[in-house]
Amino acid sequence: MTTQKPLTTALISTPEQLSHALDIPLAPLQAIHAKYPLRISPYYLELIKKTGLPLWRQAVPDIRELDDPIGLSDPLDEEHLSPVPFLVHKYPDRALFLICSECAMYCRFCTRKRKVGKSEMRITDETIALGLEYLEKTPAITDVLLSGGDPLMLSDDRLERILKALRSIPSIATIRIGTRIPCTLPMRVTPRLAGMLKKYHPLYINTHFNHPAEITPEATLACKRLADAGIPLGCQTVLLRGVNDSPDIIRQLMYLLLQIRIKPYYLFQADLTQGTSHFRTTIDTGLDIMHHLIGHISGMAVPTYALDAPGGGGKIPLTPDYIKSLNQTLEFSTYRGTSCSYPNEITP
Repeated sequence: MTTQKPLTTALISTPEQLSHALDIPLAPLQAIHAKYPLRISPYYLELIKKTGLPLWRQAVPDIRELDDPIGLSDPLDEEHLSPVPFLVHKYPDRALFLICSECAMYCRFCTRKRKVGKSEMRITDETIALGLEYLEKTPAITDVLLSGGDPLMLSDDRLERILKALRSIPSIATIRIGTRIPCTLPMRVTPRLAGMLKKYHPLYINTHFNHPAEITPEATLACKRLADAGIPLGCQTVLLRGVNDSPDIIRQLMYLLLQIRIKPYYLFQADLTQGTSHFRTTIDTGLDIMHHLIGHISGMAVPTYALDAPGGGGKIPLTPDYIKSLNQTLEFSTYRGTSCSYPNEITP
């Protein structure tokens, strides 16, 4: 059996490489890189060159990352919700298990911008063992979300060892993987990887596309391999200023996701992560987008617009206001804005 080559070999990861690749000034990149790492796959770099600003903003460091007066280092309070290193137990029945410290691309809006790709995030066999031990001792946890970094940056063999260990814990019913690999490095999704993942059902994958230009033939093939392996696919899109903050772009993206067998899952309001203020929109922007989706496109294509509450409060759905009053009769408006009512009483 051949040894899998390291996935980081050809990735752009220094200011000098990026400055040369995009013909942009070096000094600002160096200033940002001193605080936040950078990484872009050659595949995504070519997409940036073809598409321009919407993909550029997601991947290329911006000097505004160093000026964010209201951003928080750990906006979701994950460190205080970690009973052991790199495992977050926020909800009663599920846990977030960080098993990889790297990504194929370091998104500039990342919630874990404080540590992904940095020395602060040193995941080892020992931290994995501690996480598995906690999960085994906490039978209330029935669902585990593997994240990082990006779990699909691990070799097939290492990822399989972790999956096999999780499947040996009787209380764990479902396993989810959060990954942006199908979007940023789709060629990583090989037939061998899909075949390995297939052995650990029920297994779900939530991936992450933010713009229609990211739905390429390569991404389509990656998702086909995963879907053909029986893995349900969802997408967690982040609402980003200057990237996708318009109804037309989100509508097009949602339909394209369905075409490559991905169910739109969440449309997230951007977290209050330090260094990301230039990406945030108002809540009104998100609600307006949802008004243009609900009723106007297939329900299969409508995600849940949500905010992950600062301080570890969990995900809160944000929906347009259709209810006008609720007493013995529900008074509401339809998606077209017309008034309607429904009796709110039970016959004895």
